[in-house]
Parts: sequence; structure tokens; C-alpha cells
Amino acid sequence: MSLFDDKADMVDQPKNEQGLNDGNGWHAEKGLGGEERRPLGMVVSGSLTEGMEVRLDGNTSIEKVKVGTFINIQGRDLQFFGVLTDVSLNSTDPSLRLTPPDVSNPFVFDVVSGTTAYGTITVEPMLTLSNDPIEAMDGPMPSKTIPPHFSKVSTASEDDIQKIFGSEDDSHFYIGNPLDMETKLCLNIEEFIKRSNGVFGKSGTGKTFLTRLLLIGILQNGTASNLAFDMHGEYGWKGTSEGSYEVKGLKQLFSSKVAVFSLDDESSRRRGLTPDYVVRIGYDEIEPEDILILQESLGLSPVAADAANSLKRELGKHWLSKFLDLPGGDEFNELATKINVHNGALSALKNRLSRLQNFDFIDRNTGHNSFNQILQYLDRGMHVVLEFGRYGNNLAAYMLVANLLTRRIYDRYVELKELAMGDPAQEPRPLVITIEEAHKFLSPALADQTIFGNIARELRKYNVTLLIVDQRPSGIDDEVMSQLGTKIACLLDNDKDTDAVLTGVSGSRKLRAVLARLESKQQALVFGHSVPMPVVIKTRDYGTPESYKELGFKDEVEVAAQVEQDIEDLFGPGS
Repeated sequence: MSLFDDKADMVDQPKNEQGLNDGNGWHAEKGLGGEERRPLGMVVSGSLTEGMEVRLDGNTSIEKVKVGTFINIQGRDLQFFGVLTDVSLNSTDPSLRLTPPDVSNPFVFDVVSGTTAYGTITVEPMLTLSNDPIEAMDGPMPSKTIPPHFSKVSTASEDDIQKIFGSEDDSHFYIGNPLDMETKLCLNIEEFIKRSNGVFGKSGTGKTFLTRLLLIGILQNGTASNLAFDMHGEYGWKGTSEGSYEVKGLKQLFSSKVAVFSLDDESSRRRGLTPDYVVRIGYDEIEPEDILILQESLGLSPVAADAANSLKRELGKHWLSKFLDLPGGDEFNELATKINVHNGALSALKNRLSRLQNFDFIDRNTGHNSFNQILQYLDRGMHVVLEFGRYGNNLAAYMLVANLLTRRIYDRYVELKELAMGDPAQEPRPLVITIEEAHKFLSPALADQTIFGNIARELRKYNVTLLIVDQRPSGIDDEVMSQLGTKIACLLDNDKDTDAVLTGVSGSRKLRAVLARLESKQQALVFGHSVPMPVVIKTRDYGTPESYKELGFKDEVEVAAQVEQDIEDLFGPGS
């Protein structure tokens, strides 16, 4: 359904050379791919801070005008591009509110509608593009002025979308379509990976769906590698669509570029996958920082959590295994006295940490090579998905592994970056780390003390960034939220989460209204460094054979046919 629909009783108007006459001397202008600008009305008032008030013409159905629509305004010297942020009803006669006319009479309805009673929309201008072809070569610029009275207002065309957002290519990834348009809208992947980014939305709105698409965009671009901590097995081998049916994961689509690691090889085999590597972690690899991040999930008091640092200083490298093996009684009390921790707090810490012994992926061996294996794959330009299997529902297991591996990988990247001494050719390949339940890692209490907070604040100082996925952005530290380069927000549960997503964003009050009116599935507000201006999209299709082909996937039959064709091309028919 198009945003602009003529009334059923409207008389057909003749076509002219440029498009369709709307009865007011305006016409629908053709875009590059046939997507037209549809006239809506004209500017009647407004300001740069409050947005432009646009009076809808009599042929525009207000019921078809949607908040979040991408809008074009034709000024004298400039084209303005913006977002529709509000819809309202107005009248020239205040008495209509008290004594409405008898609109059951079609004649009265036609006389009043669009004249005495009319609709208005509010458009937030965000970008301008010069009407001068030479000046327009500089590209769109942020709006610092407004269009004059009576400027024509219409929906954007395909041509407008491509001018502003670019066309699909190696650096521009097709993420979805603007509202009520079939035109491909792209985000700049190369800009995307330069900073940490976030995907937000309440459960069931499509966060995982969008994250999977973004990972594919990074993969296809080839500029960076990705390490995804796959909590529920949605990215590696198979995933689940919004309609709850199975879809192909990254490994099925791009087998030569993706490696699947697993904490639970039995679970992987049940899903039809043989992991590239089974991850194991030794007790000696666990540091006090890894325990600190488990404070909430293990129910530790601040005193008990801080005691881990004292234990490491007292017991050395093997502190955790020694502590868990320590019997009660005098020896235990003596240790508590030495590190100046109350017996009760230290006992509580031991009881909570003993739960780690239930994780089969942790053992006492010291020769594990999981960290180095991940680095080797990343160095080769591969993308690594770590599946958690049965541990995916255990938040403590997820947080422990994600924090431990990220901390070690980050430390290695710092070393490599410093060894390169500014030589780009020697620098480590950029890395994007994807984490779910991000508010657990980046809460105000932990953001200053964990590796994830450091990465988010440092931008891409050491070639490492985050892709955080979360349904509770209000639980994430404000400073971290303000540092995110691009945010993709689906529908959120409450006002606090909405406000958190819009932290530090210009025009947040108006975008708040847009975000609050998203549909519950397959719609998102995209804004930040990888797009020139905020825009509402319907996410692209994923999960059909056609969508897989668009992403470059070939099934076994296609691959075999291509091989045969290549042989025939080389050696002739019948070879």
C-alpha cells in the first residue's frame, strides 16, 4: 500500500510528460527505479527547532500518512530531506469543534474537507541538497535553515533515497526499505565498523534478525572480522525467523568465511553441526575481573566480589583452584585474617564460586588453546561464532566466557597495535565483538571496571569495537550509550528505555515520538554515523530462497552446475 492514496471519488486527471497531475498543478515525479514522489501538501509555517508545519492538500488521505516517513521538501534553492514526526487535524473555523456539519451529506463533506477542515503534518528537516548541479556534487549537508512558505512537500523518491543513503555496493549494505517504499535503503558498513554500535528492542521485535543481517553486512564488506558470543544459537549454524521457522545461519551461507566454536559440542551435533573447535577454559585463566562481572548473577556482595583480588595477591596464579580446594576450619580462618576479609563474606564467595565446577567447559588443565585458536581464525580474516549450547540460558556462564575471552583478545590487540607503531599495514585486522544482554556487562556499576566499558569508550583506538544487543538499554551506562556510533532501535517496552536509546541525539524529543509508534515486528529506527540522517525502515527479507540468493548464497545444485559450466568453458563441451 502506498503512503499516498487518492480518494475513491476523485476524478481521474490526465497524465503529462513529467508524471501524474494531482489536481493542484503538481505532479508525481519519477525516481530512478520508478518509485515516485507523491505530493502531500505545502509548508505553511514552522521553525528549525520545532519543525515544519505542512498543510495537506485535499487529495491526500490523512489516514495514509505515517509517522517516520521519509519526506522531500522543494525549496527555491535547496531540497530539504526530513522525517515526518507528527500528524494532526485543524480547521479554519473554531465553531466546527462545537457544531460539526452534517457530513452524512456527500456534498457538505466534500466542501468542508480540505478547506474549512484539513490535516497537517510536522516534518523535521535534517539534510539539504542544493538545486544547483555543481553545488550538489558536495553531497547532502545538515539543515541549518528552513524552506520558505508554500514549498512543495512530498514523499521521497527512489532517486532521493540513493542521493542521501547511497546505492548498494561493497561499502553500502542493504538493510531494509523506507516506510511504504520498495527502494533499497543502505547503511555505510565501513562507517559502521569504525565505532561501537547497538541494536535495541523489546523481546520479539527483531533484534536478532537485525543483528544477523548486520553480521552478514560486515562479512560481505570484508573490512573487519567478527567474534559473536551467540547466547542462544541464532547466528552460527541455524537460526529462527520472526515467524518461528528455521533459517540459515552464517555458517550455512558462508561456510568458507565462518568458523563455529562451541562450549557444548553435544548440543552442536544435535543441531547437525560439527564445531570447528570445542572451547575449554582452565581455572588458571580466570581472573578477579571475571569474577567481578558475575557479582549480580552469582548473588555476590560487593565485599565478597572484591575479595577475589586479595585472593589472587595471596595465592598467586592458581588462586581459584587453591581457594576452591581449601578446607574449612583454622586454615580457612587464617586466610580470611591474612587478606582482611570477614569469614562470612569469604565463605559466601567460596560457596558461589563452587558453582563454576558445574560448568563442564572449565577444568584444571592449563594447556588449553581456545584463546589462540580464536585469534588465528580472526587473523586469517575469518568470522567466529561461539555457541553456548545448554549454557546459553545460564547468564553466569555467558558473562564469564564473554568477559574472559574479550579481555584476553583486547590485551593482544593492544600489543599488536603498539608493535605496529602507526604502520597501517602492520596493524591487526579490525574486530567487531557482538554481545547480547549488554546491560549486564555495561551497567553504571560495571562499565568503568570491565573490558567492555573500555572498548566502548575508546572508539576504535585499538581496532576493536562492540556490537551490543539488548532489550533494556536503560540499564546501560549513559556515557557508553552516548559513545555508540550507530543505533538501530526496534519498539521498546517503556519510556526509560526509549530515553536511553536517544541519549545525546539531536532532536531526540521528536524522534521519541517516531520510535514510540514503530510496529512490533520488522520495523526499526536507524540513526547515527552509518546513515546521513535518522530513518525508519522495514527490515529486508531473510529466510526465503530468494533472500539467500540476494546475499550471494548458492545451494549444492547451483554449485555443481557452476562447476560443470566452468569445466565446459575451459575445456569445451563433453569434457
